[in-house]
Amino acid sequence: MEYKAQDQSPRVKPRLIIHGGAGNIRRESYSGEMYRAYRDALISIVTKTNQYMTTPAPTLEKSSRHGLPSSLDVAVFAVRLLEDNPLFNSGHGAVFTRDGVNELEASVMVSHGRKKRAIGVMGLRRVRNPILLARALLDHGDRDLEPSGSRSLEQLVTSEAADLDVPSAQGHTQIYGQAAEQLAHRYGLELVDPAYFYTQRRWDEHVRALEREKKGQATATWSADEYLPQGTCGAVAVDENGVVCAATSTGGLTNKLTGRVGDTPVPGAGFWAEEWTEHGDPTGTSDNGRHASPWDGLQDPLASTSPSIILSDSLKGILADCLPTPFLYAPVVPAQQQRPKSKLLTTRSIGGSGTGNGDSFLRTNALRTVAVMARWKPEPGAAAVTHVAGPGGELQLSAGDRWGRSGEGEGGIIGIECAVVRDGSGRVVDVRSEVLMDFNCGGMFRAWIDDEGKPVFSIWTNGAEDKM
Repeated sequence: MEYKAQDQSPRVKPRLIIHGGAGNIRRESYSGEMYRAYRDALISIVTKTNQYMTTPAPTLEKSSRHGLPSSLDVAVFAVRLLEDNPLFNSGHGAVFTRDGVNELEASVMVSHGRKKRAIGVMGLRRVRNPILLARALLDHGDRDLEPSGSRSLEQLVTSEAADLDVPSAQGHTQIYGQAAEQLAHRYGLELVDPAYFYTQRRWDEHVRALEREKKGQATATWSADEYLPQGTCGAVAVDENGVVCAATSTGGLTNKLTGRVGDTPVPGAGFWAEEWTEHGDPTGTSDNGRHASPWDGLQDPLASTSPSIILSDSLKGILADCLPTPFLYAPVVPAQQQRPKSKLLTTRSIGGSGTGNGDSFLRTNALRTVAVMARWKPEPGAAAVTHVAGPGGELQLSAGDRWGRSGEGEGGIIGIECAVVRDGSGRVVDVRSEVLMDFNCGGMFRAWIDDEGKPVFSIWTNGAEDKM
């Protein structure tokens, strides 16, 4: 028998999780009507997105041999639905600044496959779906980063006709305000009158909070008695190729200063996606860096070249025939025919989106910190998310003695981790992916597709459906 290495492409199970904000969302003060409204909205969005994610069809970008949408397609699809729903603090449901205007932010990032990898847009007042602008900038980034000569005639005409000279996004990762909106116009995205973003509910929250501040009862951005949106909407997806994408969109903090930039468009703070290769499988079920089966435990000593014992090939075969295992019965393969037994190599990827007090996410560089912990400790992605966003984690610690008094440090993180394990010959021996989540505050609106393919919604229970 001769072992021949096979070049296997990993087939990762596509996964999806979305969030719609986090903060002082208290079960005791939340009506059943509001709970059902958020549940119905998020279950509908995650279900529609899951159907899109698992249905082969012409898409903006094909990720797999089956023609399924890429993780970038999927995450943007979900966030666009969130932006169009007035319940959520993004797009049509965005909060107001102190001056009564809407300034929107959005971002997108992939673990690999694009030259820019990450895009953030901010200070938007007329782009109906900011996430589509972030996506367009990522798409055009591959060309924008190519060396080029003089500008085309089209670029020159556009530049002369516009207020700002914006021939393209150049090599930039983040773009603000008017320049970003001129690019949206260039890409054919829908621009709307700022009145489109107005909703009565957000306006009432804006006015009530300012009045409380004048009375000295609370700040205009946070209240102990009322949930004022200070978080974001977002989605994280992984496709069959193991590419993870995080997409995020927000109106920012209620009553933020006009011109304030939060964590949402800042790579590493409010969103992140990364891929790396590590020796062995340190966060999996391996034994010293390689998955160990019962037969491996018997075969390894027999095939050892240690000077303590040397067995001939014929004796190895006799021993193997006399010592069956409960899982596999086969003679030892001659040493010269055995497949390479070098240590495993694991390709891990992780992506996440944050929601909550954006200034705290900025101070802790929260999402990149999750990836750093997962990569360099190393530890499972779920543990890293908890160490940053869980109770007593880095976000909460960053608030110091101000915790619980101003909304500082409050928030949650959703994410997905993927691992593809290969042996020394390049053969795929394990593929796994996991949905991640944790939060440290009253609650976090979120929904995801579980291991059985069913949609799950939760505000207060971590990793499971709420018990009402």
